[in-house]
Amino acid sequence: MISRSTIDRVFESARVEEVIGEFVQLKKAGSNFKGLSPFTDEKSPSFMVSPVKQIWKDFSTGKGGNAISFLMEHEHYSYPEAIKWLAKKYNIEIEETEQTDEQKAQMNERESMFLVSNFAKDYFHDLMLNTNQGKAIGLSYFKERGFTDETIKKFDLGYCLDEWDNFTNAALAKGYDLKYLASTGLTIVKENKQFDRFKGRVMFPIHSMSGRILGFGGRILKADKKAAKYLNSPESDIYHKSKILYGIYQAKKEIAKQDNCYLVEGYTDVISFNQSNIENVVASSGTALTSDQIRLVNRLTKNITVLFDGDAAGIRASIRGIDLILEQGMNVKVVQFPDGEDPDSFAKSHSNSELKAYLEDSAQDFINFKVSLLLKDSNNDPIKKAGVIRDIVTSISKIPDSIQREVYIQECSRIMEISERVLFSELAQLLKKEVSAKAKKSKLQSAPNQDPNQPPPEYFAEMEQAQLGVVKGGEVAFKKVDQLSILEREIIRILLLFGNEQVDFLEEIVNVDEDGKETITTREYQNSVSAEIYVHLHDDEIEFSNEIFQEIYTEIIHQINQSEKLNIDSLVNHPNPSIANTVTSILMDEEKHQLSNWEGQNIFVTKATEVLYKAVNDSVFNLRRILIGKKIEELMSEAKESQAPVLDLEMIKDYTALKMKLFNKLNRVV
Repeated sequence: MISRSTIDRVFESARVEEVIGEFVQLKKAGSNFKGLSPFTDEKSPSFMVSPVKQIWKDFSTGKGGNAISFLMEHEHYSYPEAIKWLAKKYNIEIEETEQTDEQKAQMNERESMFLVSNFAKDYFHDLMLNTNQGKAIGLSYFKERGFTDETIKKFDLGYCLDEWDNFTNAALAKGYDLKYLASTGLTIVKENKQFDRFKGRVMFPIHSMSGRILGFGGRILKADKKAAKYLNSPESDIYHKSKILYGIYQAKKEIAKQDNCYLVEGYTDVISFNQSNIENVVASSGTALTSDQIRLVNRLTKNITVLFDGDAAGIRASIRGIDLILEQGMNVKVVQFPDGEDPDSFAKSHSNSELKAYLEDSAQDFINFKVSLLLKDSNNDPIKKAGVIRDIVTSISKIPDSIQREVYIQECSRIMEISERVLFSELAQLLKKEVSAKAKKSKLQSAPNQDPNQPPPEYFAEMEQAQLGVVKGGEVAFKKVDQLSILEREIIRILLLFGNEQVDFLEEIVNVDEDGKETITTREYQNSVSAEIYVHLHDDEIEFSNEIFQEIYTEIIHQINQSEKLNIDSLVNHPNPSIANTVTSILMDEEKHQLSNWEGQNIFVTKATEVLYKAVNDSVFNLRRILIGKKIEELMSEAKESQAPVLDLEMIKDYTALKMKLFNKLNRVV
């Protein structure tokens, strides 16, 4: 168990903008930062980070919290793992007690797989550096490739001995379960025997964006026609080849800093570039590029430069990836190396400055690249040339931004010497087909036997979810809005944001003379917002219907009674995740307008502090109004069944009069 003092030091040191900045490219937005959601695929930023409040909110998914909750959401860390990650980042020594056997047994399978993978990384690396066989075979291979000790350490490179079960036996001896050695693919288990998957291979650990070991790539060193040159970990609960990019952990900071990412094919391409001081580089690990991989880059930058070697056939096989990048709304450039060269060999045969100059000078727009590549095959054949044009317009149609599409159409018209009108016509047809295909696909997926001329079933479900209602008996039955929950949330919001504020309030004093005539006078007094709300709710003995809101309210009142001041941090970092998430969500809703930059469009919002008196009164009076309304409904229902309805009707009359007074205070017309 991690000690309380360690946890406190972590919370004191961690800066939410620094932590999230490791995974998401953040840009200044007033006093906050904004960026693309790391949880969904989006084109416009909906992710907000508040350095002042030390919290974040993803408005596209509703998720939010502090630095700890971000790591738990984004990296799927457990709470202790998130604390340890932050402690390592901020150089805080962790104090913890030894785990019991029972605690170890409770670790879930996913975490056990991560532990086994991390042990394997350390074992392969240590074996290569500190054993005779490791040095003679594994280390000498990397040295021959020109990799320095610093590079080898940076990428955790290693070697698995050319023995059937050397690693497996070492892991079992350390107490690791064979079940997790098998599920990670490190060990192949068959009947009563088991052996190392990567025996006789140099090892390339594959890191997540946060540095966790997801899997491995292994390269065989001896000539064996029956064995694959490169072997990857099999798909597992922690390793999905199509969702990770090799080198993303080492490259993420530099990608965000340079606002550009170089995309290569292999492990050694990434490593050689790093040794040439070009660190913003990742690899698709020899697989066809996927949308998930592109989204990883899209979180850090909108600019990607695809690097191709001189093999023309390989380029044509990989060019589909450019269309996928365009679909994500990213800016694409292409660099092609000379014949016979790839990123790895070119980096080794040129100085750092020569490599950087070549990348800058050779980078070309994807249209120019595609035209130059495809026209070589057309041989001035009009039919083939028309096919090239259609191919390029197809790529342009993938771009979501209409202005960018138009600019590229104009560029294509200039290069291919064809009228813009024809190109726009072709583009319009492609876009129309795409919309039609998506609609058809959606219908088939939702209901394979659905009549295409009738609305799909989800049409009505979406209406209901959007609170538009559902069709019942030919009529639309509208869903009722939970006004009580909305008002309770508003009171919590005011308490969280302004609970400590001192405000001038007005009290109405009713005076009755001897003749029974009422006169109303007012008295001005000052009170804190939290104390004022507490007095009103306490006098009426009001409790929140929403359980989480009641817990938050109780916590707030307890703090005020103890220290006469509200401490937001204790609520944001509350051990109950429901409370922490609700508090964070409410706090960050105040910052949402910064995503739209209203001030930049000369739209100015009244400051909340200027109307606090009215906000407090309105929230309390509206809550009373709704509760009185519910009480009247209950009494009316009871009066129908009661044997003494006169008493019930008298109470209904009193409550109705009270409700009318509240309407007057709220300036509502009944």
